[in-house]
Amino acid sequence: MDLTFSFFALAVPAVIFAGISKTGFGSGAAFAAASILALVLDPAMALGIMLPLLMLIDVAALRAYWGKWDWQEARRLIIGSLPGIALAIWLYQVADADVFRFLIGAVSLLFVAFQLAKARNLIPSREKAYPGWAGVLSGCVAGFTSFVSHAGGPPVAVYLLAQRLDKTTYQATTVLTFWAINALKSLPYAILGVFTWQTLYIDLLLAPFALIGAWLGVRAHRIISERAFFTLTYVLLVITGSKLIWDALT
Repeated sequence: MDLTFSFFALAVPAVIFAGISKTGFGSGAAFAAASILALVLDPAMALGIMLPLLMLIDVAALRAYWGKWDWQEARRLIIGSLPGIALAIWLYQVADADVFRFLIGAVSLLFVAFQLAKARNLIPSREKAYPGWAGVLSGCVAGFTSFVSHAGGPPVAVYLLAQRLDKTTYQATTVLTFWAINALKSLPYAILGVFTWQTLYIDLLLAPFALIGAWLGVRAHRIISERAFFTLTYVLLVITGSKLIWDALT
Protein backbone atom coordinates (compact mmCIF):
# COMPACT_ATOMS: atom_id res chain seq x y z
CA MET A 1 0.00 0.00 0.00
CA ASP A 2 1.04 3.62 -0.52
CA LEU A 3 1.64 5.59 2.66
CA THR A 4 -0.24 8.68 1.56
CA PHE A 5 -1.16 11.79 3.52
CA SER A 6 -4.79 10.64 3.59
CA PHE A 7 -3.77 7.36 5.24
CA PHE A 8 -1.91 9.14 8.03
CA ALA A 9 -4.71 11.70 8.38
CA LEU A 10 -6.96 8.75 9.26
CA ALA A 11 -4.47 6.54 11.11
CA VAL A 12 -2.87 9.08 13.45
CA PRO A 13 -6.11 10.24 15.15
CA ALA A 14 -7.31 6.62 15.30
CA VAL A 15 -4.15 5.47 17.07
CA ILE A 16 -4.21 8.40 19.52
CA PHE A 17 -7.87 7.61 20.22
CA ALA A 18 -6.97 3.99 20.94
CA GLY A 19 -4.33 5.10 23.43
CA ILE A 20 -6.74 7.39 25.24
CA SER A 21 -9.37 4.67 25.42
CA LYS A 22 -7.06 1.92 26.67
CA THR A 23 -5.34 3.92 29.39
CA GLY A 24 -8.22 6.16 30.40
CA PHE A 25 -11.55 4.46 29.88
CA GLY A 26 -11.24 0.72 30.38
CA SER A 27 -10.05 -0.04 26.82
CA GLY A 28 -13.59 -0.88 25.73
CA ALA A 29 -13.55 1.48 22.76
CA ALA A 30 -9.94 1.06 21.67
CA PHE A 31 -11.00 -1.34 18.92
CA ALA A 32 -12.59 1.62 17.11
CA ALA A 33 -9.13 2.30 15.69
CA ALA A 34 -9.09 -1.07 13.89
CA SER A 35 -12.63 -0.44 12.63
CA ILE A 36 -11.55 2.92 11.21
CA LEU A 37 -8.45 1.50 9.50
CA ALA A 38 -10.50 -1.39 8.07
CA LEU A 39 -12.45 1.19 6.07
CA VAL A 40 -9.41 1.78 3.85
CA LEU A 41 -7.31 -1.37 4.37
CA ASP A 42 -7.74 -5.12 4.17
CA PRO A 43 -9.11 -6.16 7.60
CA ALA A 44 -6.12 -8.42 8.27
CA MET A 45 -3.72 -5.54 7.60
CA ALA A 46 -5.73 -3.24 9.87
CA LEU A 47 -5.58 -5.84 12.66
CA GLY A 48 -1.89 -6.46 12.03
CA ILE A 49 -1.05 -2.77 12.25
CA MET A 50 -3.03 -2.20 15.42
CA LEU A 51 -1.89 -5.15 17.56
CA PRO A 52 1.74 -4.02 18.15
CA LEU A 53 0.47 -0.50 18.83
CA LEU A 54 -2.10 -1.80 21.33
CA MET A 55 0.64 -3.85 22.99
CA LEU A 56 2.84 -0.77 23.21
CA ILE A 57 -0.03 1.15 24.82
CA ASP A 58 -0.55 -1.76 27.23
CA VAL A 59 3.08 -1.56 28.36
CA ALA A 60 2.81 2.20 28.87
CA ALA A 61 -0.42 1.76 30.83
CA LEU A 62 0.94 -1.05 33.02
CA ARG A 63 3.41 1.33 34.63
CA ALA A 64 0.68 3.80 35.54
CA TYR A 65 -1.54 1.12 37.11
CA TRP A 66 1.15 -1.28 38.37
CA GLY A 67 -0.02 -3.49 41.24
CA LYS A 68 -3.47 -1.90 41.44
CA TRP A 69 -5.28 -4.74 39.65
CA ASP A 70 -7.28 -7.65 41.03
CA TRP A 71 -5.06 -10.58 40.04
CA GLN A 72 -7.66 -13.27 40.70
CA GLU A 73 -10.17 -11.67 38.33
CA ALA A 74 -7.53 -11.00 35.68
CA ARG A 75 -6.31 -14.61 35.85
CA ARG A 76 -9.81 -15.99 35.21
CA LEU A 77 -10.24 -13.78 32.16
CA ILE A 78 -6.80 -14.58 30.74
CA ILE A 79 -7.22 -18.35 31.14
CA GLY A 80 -10.68 -18.15 29.60
CA SER A 81 -9.35 -16.27 26.57
CA LEU A 82 -7.33 -19.27 25.35
CA PRO A 83 -10.18 -21.31 23.79
CA GLY A 84 -11.66 -18.13 22.31
CA ILE A 85 -8.36 -17.33 20.60
CA ALA A 86 -8.12 -20.93 19.34
CA LEU A 87 -11.60 -20.68 17.76
CA ALA A 88 -10.69 -17.38 16.10
CA ILE A 89 -7.49 -18.91 14.67
CA TRP A 90 -9.59 -21.61 13.01
CA LEU A 91 -12.03 -19.04 11.61
CA TYR A 92 -9.21 -16.93 10.20
CA GLN A 93 -7.98 -19.88 8.17
CA VAL A 94 -11.35 -20.68 6.58
CA ALA A 95 -12.96 -17.23 6.14
CA ASP A 96 -12.29 -14.47 3.63
CA ALA A 97 -11.79 -10.73 4.19
CA ASP A 98 -15.49 -9.89 3.87
CA VAL A 99 -16.31 -12.17 6.81
CA PHE A 100 -13.94 -10.16 8.94
CA ARG A 101 -15.31 -6.86 7.65
CA PHE A 102 -18.76 -8.05 8.65
CA LEU A 103 -17.59 -9.25 12.07
CA ILE A 104 -15.74 -6.03 12.83
CA GLY A 105 -18.76 -3.99 11.74
CA ALA A 106 -21.22 -6.16 13.66
CA VAL A 107 -19.17 -6.01 16.85
CA SER A 108 -18.99 -2.22 16.49
CA LEU A 109 -22.76 -1.85 16.25
CA LEU A 110 -23.43 -4.41 18.98
CA PHE A 111 -21.08 -2.55 21.29
CA VAL A 112 -23.05 0.66 20.79
CA ALA A 113 -26.40 -1.14 21.21
CA PHE A 114 -25.24 -2.79 24.42
CA GLN A 115 -23.97 0.47 25.92
CA LEU A 116 -27.15 2.34 25.05
CA ALA A 117 -29.34 -0.42 26.47
CA LYS A 118 -27.32 -0.39 29.67
CA ALA A 119 -27.57 3.41 29.93
CA ARG A 120 -31.38 3.20 29.63
CA ASN A 121 -31.58 0.43 32.24
CA LEU A 122 -32.87 -2.05 29.68
CA ILE A 123 -30.18 -4.40 30.98
CA PRO A 124 -30.62 -4.70 34.76
CA SER A 125 -27.55 -4.25 36.93
CA ARG A 126 -26.50 -7.39 38.73
CA GLU A 127 -26.68 -7.06 42.50
CA LYS A 128 -24.39 -10.00 43.24
CA ALA A 129 -20.92 -10.63 41.87
CA TYR A 130 -20.62 -13.25 39.15
CA PRO A 131 -19.12 -16.62 40.11
CA GLY A 132 -15.61 -17.51 38.94
CA TRP A 133 -16.77 -19.60 35.98
CA ALA A 134 -18.47 -16.51 34.51
CA GLY A 135 -15.07 -14.81 34.39
CA VAL A 136 -13.66 -17.73 32.41
CA LEU A 137 -16.63 -17.59 30.01
CA SER A 138 -16.26 -13.83 29.60
CA GLY A 139 -12.58 -14.36 28.88
CA CYS A 140 -13.43 -16.89 26.18
CA VAL A 141 -15.74 -14.43 24.41
CA ALA A 142 -13.15 -11.69 24.84
CA GLY A 143 -10.40 -13.87 23.38
CA PHE A 144 -12.46 -14.51 20.24
CA THR A 145 -13.68 -10.94 19.67
CA SER A 146 -10.25 -9.55 20.51
CA PHE A 147 -8.59 -11.77 17.91
CA VAL A 148 -11.03 -10.97 15.08
CA SER A 149 -11.51 -7.25 15.77
CA HIS A 150 -9.47 -6.20 18.85
CA ALA A 151 -12.87 -5.80 20.54
CA GLY A 152 -12.54 -7.83 23.70
CA GLY A 153 -13.59 -4.95 25.94
CA PRO A 154 -17.38 -5.44 26.21
CA PRO A 155 -17.46 -9.02 27.60
CA VAL A 156 -14.70 -8.15 30.06
CA ALA A 157 -16.56 -5.01 31.11
CA VAL A 158 -19.81 -6.93 31.68
CA TYR A 159 -18.02 -9.29 34.04
CA LEU A 160 -15.77 -6.84 35.88
CA LEU A 161 -18.44 -4.20 36.44
CA ALA A 162 -20.54 -6.79 38.27
CA GLN A 163 -17.59 -7.55 40.56
CA ARG A 164 -17.97 -4.10 42.15
CA LEU A 165 -14.35 -3.07 41.70
CA ASP A 166 -13.46 0.54 42.33
CA LYS A 167 -12.67 2.71 39.30
CA THR A 168 -8.90 2.39 39.46
CA THR A 169 -8.86 -1.35 40.25
CA TYR A 170 -11.26 -1.93 37.35
CA GLN A 171 -9.04 0.06 34.99
CA ALA A 172 -5.85 -1.65 36.18
CA THR A 173 -7.40 -5.14 35.88
CA THR A 174 -8.55 -4.34 32.36
CA VAL A 175 -5.09 -3.12 31.37
CA LEU A 176 -3.40 -6.27 32.73
CA THR A 177 -5.96 -8.58 31.13
CA PHE A 178 -5.57 -7.14 27.65
CA TRP A 179 -1.82 -6.89 27.91
CA ALA A 180 -1.85 -10.69 28.40
CA ILE A 181 -4.50 -11.39 25.73
CA ASN A 182 -2.67 -9.25 23.18
CA ALA A 183 0.59 -11.02 23.98
CA LEU A 184 -1.15 -14.40 23.47
CA LYS A 185 -2.47 -13.23 20.08
CA SER A 186 0.88 -12.06 18.79
CA LEU A 187 2.37 -15.49 17.92
CA PRO A 188 -0.71 -16.71 15.98
CA TYR A 189 -0.81 -13.36 14.15
CA ALA A 190 2.80 -13.87 13.10
CA ILE A 191 2.24 -17.48 12.00
CA LEU A 192 -0.92 -16.62 10.05
CA GLY A 193 0.77 -13.75 8.23
CA VAL A 194 -1.30 -10.99 9.82
CA PHE A 195 2.01 -9.33 10.67
CA THR A 196 4.12 -8.38 7.66
CA TRP A 197 7.26 -6.29 7.24
CA GLN A 198 5.04 -3.55 5.86
CA THR A 199 2.70 -3.51 8.89
CA LEU A 200 5.69 -3.47 11.25
CA TYR A 201 7.22 -0.55 9.34
CA ILE A 202 3.94 1.35 9.62
CA ASP A 203 3.89 0.54 13.35
CA LEU A 204 7.28 2.21 13.77
CA LEU A 205 5.90 5.36 12.18
CA LEU A 206 2.74 5.34 14.31
CA ALA A 207 4.33 4.28 17.62
CA PRO A 208 4.94 7.86 18.88
CA PHE A 209 1.26 8.66 18.43
CA ALA A 210 0.26 5.53 20.38
CA LEU A 211 2.43 6.71 23.28
CA ILE A 212 0.95 10.20 23.07
CA GLY A 213 -2.51 8.66 23.27
CA ALA A 214 -1.51 6.54 26.27
CA TRP A 215 -0.14 9.61 28.05
CA LEU A 216 -3.29 11.59 27.32
CA GLY A 217 -5.51 8.72 28.46
CA VAL A 218 -4.02 8.50 31.96
CA ARG A 219 -4.75 12.20 32.41
CA ALA A 220 -8.14 12.06 30.73
CA HIS A 221 -9.10 9.32 33.22
CA ARG A 222 -9.18 12.03 35.87
CA ILE A 223 -10.63 15.03 34.05
CA ILE A 224 -12.91 13.95 31.16
CA SER A 225 -16.34 12.48 31.79
CA GLU A 226 -17.04 9.01 30.45
CA ARG A 227 -20.28 10.35 28.95
CA ALA A 228 -18.47 12.82 26.69
CA PHE A 229 -15.84 10.30 25.62
CA PHE A 230 -18.25 7.49 24.82
CA THR A 231 -20.70 9.76 23.00
CA LEU A 232 -17.94 10.44 20.47
CA THR A 233 -17.05 6.75 20.44
CA TYR A 234 -20.62 5.68 19.66
CA VAL A 235 -20.84 8.06 16.71
CA LEU A 236 -17.56 6.77 15.28
CA LEU A 237 -18.55 3.13 15.73
CA VAL A 238 -22.01 3.51 14.18
CA ILE A 239 -20.51 5.17 11.09
CA THR A 240 -17.60 2.76 10.67
CA GLY A 241 -19.57 -0.35 11.64
CA SER A 242 -22.36 0.39 9.18
CA LYS A 243 -19.87 1.09 6.39
CA LEU A 244 -17.96 -2.15 7.02
CA ILE A 245 -21.12 -4.25 7.00
CA TRP A 246 -22.26 -2.55 3.78
CA ASP A 247 -18.89 -3.24 2.14
CA ALA A 248 -18.95 -6.87 3.26
CA LEU A 249 -22.43 -7.52 1.90
CA THR A 250 -22.02 -5.66 -1.38
